[in-house]
Amino acid sequence: MKHHINPCYNTRMLVDNVTITVRAGSGGNGSVSLRHGGRGGKGGPDGGNGGRGGNISFMGSTNITDLREFRYNKIVASGNGGNGLHQKMNGRQAEDVVTLIPLGTKVTDTVTGASIEITEKNVPILMAKGGRGGRGNVNFKNSVNQTPKYAEHGEAGETRELHLELRLIAEIGCIGLPNAGKSSLVTVLTNAHPAVGSYPFTTLDATIGMMGTHPIADIPGLIEGASKGKGLGIDFLHHIEKTKILLHCIDVTSDNPLQSYTVIREEFNQFDPKLLEKPEYILLTKTDLADAATVKKVTSIFTKLKKRVLTCSIYDQKSIDSLKKSLILILENTKV
Repeated sequence: MKHHINPCYNTRMLVDNVTITVRAGSGGNGSVSLRHGGRGGKGGPDGGNGGRGGNISFMGSTNITDLREFRYNKIVASGNGGNGLHQKMNGRQAEDVVTLIPLGTKVTDTVTGASIEITEKNVPILMAKGGRGGRGNVNFKNSVNQTPKYAEHGEAGETRELHLELRLIAEIGCIGLPNAGKSSLVTVLTNAHPAVGSYPFTTLDATIGMMGTHPIADIPGLIEGASKGKGLGIDFLHHIEKTKILLHCIDVTSDNPLQSYTVIREEFNQFDPKLLEKPEYILLTKTDLADAATVKKVTSIFTKLKKRVLTCSIYDQKSIDSLKKSLILILENTKV
């Protein structure tokens, strides 16, 4: 049995939905064969059966965080069964293919609309059944026809077009306006390497890094009008839907930190008000560029909104270590 798994990188371009084709193997053909007698004459039939084609199954895994494996490889196929042989020898059974996908992946048949969500790990779920092997001519001998010279063809394997969609891409989603310090933060929290720059939209794709066993998504900067497709638009609001908690990054040196916050919240409201109910924590970034009085002042703005406020500077390892501990405790106490 083959297991397909993509390599585990520290960071990856996020692929959270994709349409693929699964093509199970066809069964082998049955054999038409007559055994040879001792003096060269032909005896009865001895054609074997064809082997079964390979099945294709999906299996949930905690070692995979997105659907990147399928970004360029849109077909998953298994092998065909072997043809039957003489002397009643059956064809070989094809190997089954088990493809590992992230837990929480919703799989939808694009033709029938039927769907299933992969919620258990290490439990194979059949997606496409391999074809049955054809019967060899030995199966068709009867009192009327002692030497049948025909056999069955193998059945075709199932082919299905499936849409895969991640229901959860990360435990923590880092959000905020462009240049709020999200990418730099994910870099130091996870040793990931998203693009970092001093201009808007340096990060054009959401990326995922691992903080220990906890996936963190660096979601590109949202701007006013994102819910209507402006900037990087709606795709990234969809990413936010698929995180457990939100870490709202706000530059502590911003001229108007509260406005930076409310711009994003209004886009949530326009796109899907349910996003406003997602557990959210404020992270004031770039504290190395502000004095203690400024940090205290901005912190008070958000504590008045009954928000828990965290602070950090990527250049202060002590603050990063403290942030990691706080995030792990938050995750342990968050039920979603």
